[in-house]
Amino acid sequence: MRAALPDEGRPWSELRAEMRELGSGDVAWREGKAAVYLFDAGDEVEAVQKEAYALFMSENGLGPSAFPSLRRMEADVVDFGLSLLGAPDGAVGNMTTGGTDSITMAMKAARDLARSEKKLAGPLNVVLPRSAHPAFDKAAALMEVEIRRTPLRDLLADADAMAAAADDRTIMIVGSAPCFPYGLIDPIEALSRLAVDRGLWLHVDACVGGYIAPFVRMNGADLPAFDFALPGVASMSADLHKYGYCAKGASTVFFRSEALRRHMEFVVSDWPGGRMATPTLAGTRPGGAIAAAWAVMRSLGVEGYRTKHAQVTGARERLEAGVRARGYEVLGRPQLGLVAFRKDGVDAVKLWKGLRARGWFSSLTTEPASLHLMLSPIHARVIDGYLEDVDRAEAELPRAGAGGTEPRYGG
Repeated sequence: MRAALPDEGRPWSELRAEMRELGSGDVAWREGKAAVYLFDAGDEVEAVQKEAYALFMSENGLGPSAFPSLRRMEADVVDFGLSLLGAPDGAVGNMTTGGTDSITMAMKAARDLARSEKKLAGPLNVVLPRSAHPAFDKAAALMEVEIRRTPLRDLLADADAMAAAADDRTIMIVGSAPCFPYGLIDPIEALSRLAVDRGLWLHVDACVGGYIAPFVRMNGADLPAFDFALPGVASMSADLHKYGYCAKGASTVFFRSEALRRHMEFVVSDWPGGRMATPTLAGTRPGGAIAAAWAVMRSLGVEGYRTKHAQVTGARERLEAGVRARGYEVLGRPQLGLVAFRKDGVDAVKLWKGLRARGWFSSLTTEPASLHLMLSPIHARVIDGYLEDVDRAEAELPRAGAGGTEPRYGG
């Protein structure tokens, strides 16, 4: 039956209690039981998010003339990101509502550049590895652009396969830093060479990694090159509400130059309301998300991020060691906060269900079937308990040859 709006309102005290009751069945993320969908950097960061968001929750980023405070804060946040990602002088960017928004706007800019400067009409295409995020498919569906997914090599983008798939109607090639399914950084340097040699627009999807990889490198990790320091990188996406630990929804999209970004803007003048210009997909832009991003980044600073991300990578290393000791294979060589693992003779879906029954919520990778975790600082406190529950959940699974054969997954 469809819910009807009540004739009379109810006191907030009652509604608050009802909302808390509704949330009682959600995953206990404050206990570290969630390894997907959210990023828990601790109570202090959460307090900054909430208070800063509330201070500007009614303001609208669509009106920078009315709210110069938001314009200033967005400019600062963009500058912070550009400085972390090796951007040259003249690089620019904007805040968006999330990674899908950032990816869509980068693709729009690449498409409109191809139309206006390369004079391409008719069918256009984007070439990307099989592991690239489905947000590219969504953007392509909106713009009627063909998606060409290419096979992986050792779970990474294969620059040779992408070169073979690209043609004179390719508006963009894509690499991930890291990809979501495996948490691995694609060979962006090889893709950069391809982009330079062929005159292609290279977008680096760093929605997951953009606000963790620079600090992991500062902490001493030998990460491959992935950002604007490579000459072929034309645009990047990086989510603030992931490893930037900012409030949802907040992301950033960056361009090597204003000449590239100007193709992102949407402008309409031929209507009774006068000129309407929006830099990103959204019209109304929540001021709270902009303010919270500015406040969290300023409150943590470089040292705060280095500390938080050391906790993330430390948790990942302990998890890797623990699952390997139990006979599991870690997919590839993750270096940031994502990790996927599997084991011959163990049904990943059934293991996931066993862990879910114990309160843990993560995701699954299907090629090959694996458990997939996206770790936060809070997980440094709960890895041992998670591994103990992996043992318990696995012990409950039927053994291969005992009432059935467990599937094997190639890697």
